[in-house]
Amino acid sequence: MAAAIAAHDWTTTLGPPENWPAALRVAVGMMVNSHFPKCIVWGPELITIHNDAFKAILGDKPPALGQPFSEVWAEVWQEISPLVEKAYAGEATFIEDFPLVVERYGYPERAWFTFCYSPIRDENGAVLGMIDTVVETTAKMQSERNSRLLNAELAHRMKNVLAMIGAVANQTFRSAGSLEEAQATFGERVAALGEAHAILTQSSWSGAPIRAVIEGALAPHRIAEGRVVLNGPALELGAKQSLTLALAINELTTNAIKYGALSRDGGRVAIAWRAGAPDSEERFALGWSESGGPPVTAPTRKGFGSRLLERVVAQDFQGKVSLGYESAGLRYELETAMVAIANAEPVHSS
Repeated sequence: MAAAIAAHDWTTTLGPPENWPAALRVAVGMMVNSHFPKCIVWGPELITIHNDAFKAILGDKPPALGQPFSEVWAEVWQEISPLVEKAYAGEATFIEDFPLVVERYGYPERAWFTFCYSPIRDENGAVLGMIDTVVETTAKMQSERNSRLLNAELAHRMKNVLAMIGAVANQTFRSAGSLEEAQATFGERVAALGEAHAILTQSSWSGAPIRAVIEGALAPHRIAEGRVVLNGPALELGAKQSLTLALAINELTTNAIKYGALSRDGGRVAIAWRAGAPDSEERFALGWSESGGPPVTAPTRKGFGSRLLERVVAQDFQGKVSLGYESAGLRYELETAMVAIANAEPVHSS
């Protein structure tokens, strides 16, 4: 970054570095020689100058050097601008584990930071800018959250799993045409739950990545590579939603293998989802779309699978679902608010 700062064209912002105020030159020299993430914000336009260690804080954001700090962090400017104003007014601010929803990798993510905004003064004491010294504490905060939840949630989770298995068994054996069919179907559904359970165990049941849940539900079916395509951003689901989604994907996959797109060599399934900002009313949507299979028709009777897809999923995701038997293939869609994803798993006390 020292080389990048020297090579940058500062003509329209701060002017040639050799003409910079002594306070800025000294601050930049100290910053680039530090291994701690630091960023200088200078002048009324809040021009950004940062060191190499600060790149990890920026992630995959567009180049920040020479850009207004307010544009670099536009998505959180409402939260941090009062702290910048305090620094420019001559008052330093130190905050530990400050939560922000930032966009560094193409999607909103909740992150935590411990940082200090300190004013930079010239030789006469006038504040000309500030320096941001920061460390990301996301991993620590997530670890602490997981530890707090683990003991309180473990008994509750296991009770829910056993209740779900009981309900699946009851519905499966009640609606199956034969004992052999019931045993096979029940085995597939328990396998789907088992995969989701294994994923949740890895995260101490605090949640599970949606892609891992879907891939786990698909795994027992041993589908040839390329026939099912997944596309969507990283997103953590609550434990109950993870189990429900695993069962839903298993039902859709089983149906596709027996009657739909996966019953023919040329058939394909696309599973895509999109997500908004955490804890917001922005939409989460997930779609299952089949193509290249035989014509599909609505079933004459509705069993456990249909009830799961249409009622249980909508209830557990606090949203709405649609199931379409179209000429091109089966379509299934789930839509809800992001706040329903975030609040799906409240803490239960014993």
